[in-house]
Amino acid sequence: MKQIAQFFLAGLVLLGIVVIYDGFYILEEGTQAVITQFGAPVGTPQTAAGLHLKVPFVQHVNLFDKKIQIWDGDANQIPTGDKTYVYLDVTARWRITDALKYMQAVKTEARAQSMLDDIIDGTVRDMVNKNDLIEIIRSSDWTAATMTALDKDPGAAPKRGRDVITNHIIATAAKATPQYGIELIDVMFKRVNYIESVRIKVYDRMISERKRIAAEKRSTGEGKKAVILGTVDRELKVITSTAQRDSIGIRGKADAEASKIFGKAYNQDPEFYSFTKTLESYQEIIGDKTSLVLSSNSDIFQYLKSIDGKR
Repeated sequence: MKQIAQFFLAGLVLLGIVVIYDGFYILEEGTQAVITQFGAPVGTPQTAAGLHLKVPFVQHVNLFDKKIQIWDGDANQIPTGDKTYVYLDVTARWRITDALKYMQAVKTEARAQSMLDDIIDGTVRDMVNKNDLIEIIRSSDWTAATMTALDKDPGAAPKRGRDVITNHIIATAAKATPQYGIELIDVMFKRVNYIESVRIKVYDRMISERKRIAAEKRSTGEGKKAVILGTVDRELKVITSTAQRDSIGIRGKADAEASKIFGKAYNQDPEFYSFTKTLESYQEIIGDKTSLVLSSNSDIFQYLKSIDGKR
């Protein structure tokens, strides 16, 4: 009888431990819980971290994340409003805001990702179909001043831009998610790329445009070169003509000064001046092997008529 009582007491203790263990649960930071009783939700979702109570064995704890989660869609080929096919790779961030609705409508993360595939992909496709390619690849604050020469085509400035379209996608898709207990935080284009056939045409256009820009730069450089060479040639001619003019003036002044000096010297002693000029002419006319036959009446011989210089 005593052993039975001991076994009964031990059973009660063990049962109490199990009840206490199953009657409490710890909610970690970043998680939230929905308590269900026989599959039906009981009360409101628990969102505060810490120790919480529940009915042992009868109630079950369903845990869900509160943190922001990432949705990554598959890259899709989508036509734009101007009939250009592009590959779009889109990502989004979302979180569970109402765990009870989430459990009732979605239950699992895999199903939530699938549901977001339908909502976000459909919204993105609709918005891309309604807008031209320029609106998808450029930001709304791009202007003609911020574009490269390749982009400066008539009507190239975007009317709305990628960020405005993204805001429309978020606003439209976010209207469909609250019924699932989900908040859509943002949607972003990770990558926008042309399909192969369009990419080749774009590359060819880029190459031809760069060649045109290079030819324009070369032409501008040749024009500046011609202007510089013309300026140098003109300045050289001005400098040369000015130097020639100055040299002629200096030589003229020098000749005038020399003539003035010669005139003064001649006026001082015309006879001596004539004598020295005659001697200079002798040096030019008579060489080492020169023989002259002169008349005694010759002007050249006049100073040789008399040794003492008298006629």
